[in-house]
Amino acid sequence: MANSCDSIIIGAGPAGLATAAVLRARGLNAAILEKSDAVGSVWRRHYDRLHLHTDRGHSALPGLSMPSSYGRYPSRAQVVEYLESYAATFGLKPRFNTPVSEVRRNGTLWSAKAGDETIEAPVIVIATGLADFPYSPVWPGIETFSGPILHSSRYRNPKSLAGRRVLVVGFGNSGGEIALDLAEAQVDVTLSVRGPVRILPRELLGLPILTWAIAQQRLPARVADALNAPAIRLAVGSIESLGMTRAPKGPRRMVEEDRRVPLLDVGTVAQIRAGRIKVRGDIASFGSTTVTFTRSSQEPFDAVILATGFRPDLRALLPDARGVLSDTGMPLVSGRPTAEPGLFFCGAVTSPTGQLREIGIEATRIAAAAA
Repeated sequence: MANSCDSIIIGAGPAGLATAAVLRARGLNAAILEKSDAVGSVWRRHYDRLHLHTDRGHSALPGLSMPSSYGRYPSRAQVVEYLESYAATFGLKPRFNTPVSEVRRNGTLWSAKAGDETIEAPVIVIATGLADFPYSPVWPGIETFSGPILHSSRYRNPKSLAGRRVLVVGFGNSGGEIALDLAEAQVDVTLSVRGPVRILPRELLGLPILTWAIAQQRLPARVADALNAPAIRLAVGSIESLGMTRAPKGPRRMVEEDRRVPLLDVGTVAQIRAGRIKVRGDIASFGSTTVTFTRSSQEPFDAVILATGFRPDLRALLPDARGVLSDTGMPLVSGRPTAEPGLFFCGAVTSPTGQLREIGIEATRIAAAAA
């Protein structure tokens, strides 16, 4: 059975809801297809202590401010509450428990196959986010490790890890904050920092770091990085003394060229300095109860958390689309027209000026192009 509408949005997270709201403001009725049973499903799954790394004033979606009662950096639970309020405010009614298996062009329309049903529209927006594609590297011997190994997307809180020796692999924002969460709960925690890193303070000179990024967004990345380097170095201090290597690229270049987000420090560095979080290099191999590092000896561990990020691959979802995905299935552009007329992605590319802010900007662009 085929149903038609003005537009189709896949995903009812921040990107899907924002796009639906701005499309509705332009008179376009979108069918929002969500595979889970609620809006913001990814935010509901995040670890308990998570707060936005970007400030409330720069994190609202189009048309609805976040309540001032949330404080400067809203919590995970407050973001979920905000997304529920956003959907209710704009009368957005996603179709829940409706996973889309594939999207194909059918003449001038796009067809989304959801179970036995096919929904068609001239415009389709893929707003599925990153978190459905956790990346878990493999090292020699990892299959012999006797303790639990879980991706950071499955970590919630330290309760089940009390009294264990835990290795957190990866030094992005999830890895840094999960290690901090464990250290504050008196768990014996070690961080495997696999390569050169960049660390930013969450605030610089009393202002959210995002404020600086937005003010400098018209500057070339190299120029912005050079201007900010002295103040950042003063705020963060030496990381070489902590056993880490500073990345040759500045934070703006890392985001724009490599899609890597620097660590926004919320207390991890202080815990490393205090010795409550140990730092090791990359992993060489696993034993049944041990991990050997490339630059240090074997150590015992009881559990491993892989904060190794996500690698979206949309090739199965878009089997016929041409010129819109990289060789690995990542969208080539986000928030702009693609090589396939009527096909858009929202929130698919990392932004140096805040992901939620960028989602709002992209959703507005998509609505203008669709209308």
